[in-house]
Amino acid sequence: MQHYVAHPAGATCGVIRVPGDKSISHRALMLGGVAEGVTEVRGFLESEDCLATMRAMRALGVNVEQPAPHEVRVHGVGLRGLKAAGRDLDVGNSGTAMRLMCGLLSGQRFDSVLIGDQSLMKRPMERVAAPLRLMGAKIETVEGKPPVRIGAATRPLSAIRYELPVASAQVKSAVLLAGLYGDGPTTTVEPAVTRDHTERMLLSFGCPLETGRGEARLTPPERLTACTLEVPGDFSSAAFFMVAGSIGGGEGLTITHVGVNPTRTGLLEILALMGADIRVVNHRSAGAEPVADIEVRPARLHGVRIPERLVPLAIDEFPVLFIAAACAEGETVVTGAEELRVKESDRIAVMANGLAAMGVECEVLRDGARIQGRPDGPAFAGGEIDSHGDHRVAMSFAVASLRAAAPIRIRDVANVATSFPDFPGVARQAGLDVRLGD
Repeated sequence: MQHYVAHPAGATCGVIRVPGDKSISHRALMLGGVAEGVTEVRGFLESEDCLATMRAMRALGVNVEQPAPHEVRVHGVGLRGLKAAGRDLDVGNSGTAMRLMCGLLSGQRFDSVLIGDQSLMKRPMERVAAPLRLMGAKIETVEGKPPVRIGAATRPLSAIRYELPVASAQVKSAVLLAGLYGDGPTTTVEPAVTRDHTERMLLSFGCPLETGRGEARLTPPERLTACTLEVPGDFSSAAFFMVAGSIGGGEGLTITHVGVNPTRTGLLEILALMGADIRVVNHRSAGAEPVADIEVRPARLHGVRIPERLVPLAIDEFPVLFIAAACAEGETVVTGAEELRVKESDRIAVMANGLAAMGVECEVLRDGARIQGRPDGPAFAGGEIDSHGDHRVAMSFAVASLRAAAPIRIRDVANVATSFPDFPGVARQAGLDVRLGD
């Protein structure tokens, strides 16, 4: 079992660039696959999750070339050109791939079965299956979990207006992708804003789509047209270094070419409330997505009660935010974050256990946590942490080493490759001392 050993380093400095955005890379493969023509993707994230999606699209009859590192060329087969895989589609550890492909495959004229690794096979899929059934999809789960069996569609799916009970970009996206095969306009209504990469990309491929006031209305197109896409740096990957630069000593960090889509950047607002010294500069665009450079300098953070409206905009960043809270003065309270319990791990419980093991006072709440910060000196005692195979947990505790009294050994880190290949290398560029062991 792979592990990290993260030694106290104390200082961060330099200029780094994080890998491409995972959410955008997944969607580029799927929509490029059902477009007409060749879609060029630059900045593609070559992580285990995205490569699993690539293998699934190839199994469905899409030719995907990799002419150079971080570049892919997707030869689209059109909306109705996918073919039966003839085997189960294994999407590894990727909940995004499985849920979005549920939507894409619901309108196809062949049967499909979606499976994943041991972790993914335990994750809930009914939240996606239920609205797709309302559209007429033939979709089955096993006690709400994978494998997901999708029957051949014998007629167009029914257009629906679906009000999401819980804010979820994956559920919204699955319904919109199924809407490509509907008999009329399909509308999703969100209780809170979630990431809108699917909507932006659909527009780039020429799909008729209207958005506003938390609603997205998709009119089924006759075709999608191939385009050129540039994938910015993944904000969720940059988040580890935003916190590292805030809690470490030294001159701080600059993270270049980061996607700053406003439906993803809740962490920036939360850290600002905590007193972080972060500047977003050099704004520009990468196709439909805004990008910028992020400058981070050390700051004395203070605890806050995190506004629940920001939770969906920072849901993937909460593990490392817990590390920031442990280094802040006073108490930080997180509520309204039940979604954290159904990620790659129960991130509330796993992070709380890890913090407690290193001497941080942390109370688990039903929908969040209460963390008492230790702003002066080492915030963490060091020791051994079990990441439970959760990539974001593993990387978060590596960041904690900046304020640790002793080395931190982090177990079960192989899944970091699902989102951030060579995390230790980039971390060392930023001034951390993180090494991979077996």
